[in-house]
Amino acid sequence: MMDTLVADQLVSEILGLLRQSKQSVVLAESCTAGLIAATLAGTSGMSECLSGSFVTYQTVSKSVWLGVEQTLIESCDVVSQEVAEAMVSGALERTPHANVAVAITGHLGPGAPPHLDGVAWLCIGIRGEKNRSLRLSLMRNPELSGAELRKKRQVQAAMESLELLRDRLKEHV
Repeated sequence: MMDTLVADQLVSEILGLLRQSKQSVVLAESCTAGLIAATLAGTSGMSECLSGSFVTYQTVSKSVWLGVEQTLIESCDVVSQEVAEAMVSGALERTPHANVAVAITGHLGPGAPPHLDGVAWLCIGIRGEKNRSLRLSLMRNPELSGAELRKKRQVQAAMESLELLRDRLKEHV
């Protein structure tokens, strides 16, 4: 499913960048359901730099655990740049020893509204700097069943998140 060699190389590079810049990361995942954290945590030595992870699959978890305002979710939709940025802010507020936060929220199907099917919002935040957000349009494949498609999209979203994290960390070394 996930290209293990590519993921291992990417995570190794992220670990090196975090160590070099003396930073730690916290994650706030929705649609990837902890896959980013699991991928990072599979690397020896990551415990020095991975502060923790919030898996906020349900909307209520985003509100209760990360402080995302329900009114923001209702006005912008749970899959929006605004909610991803609020998730980053909430993760950093609740994890004061982390310098970097990654948040992702999306509709990976089945059952997503047509205009949001396969859409995710990713946000990387670094304390004291402007957040960087990216709208992901994930694979469409009518030949796959709902569960298969969702799983492939989760992997794609996790890999794109790790790539953006790496690229953002490179700016700080």
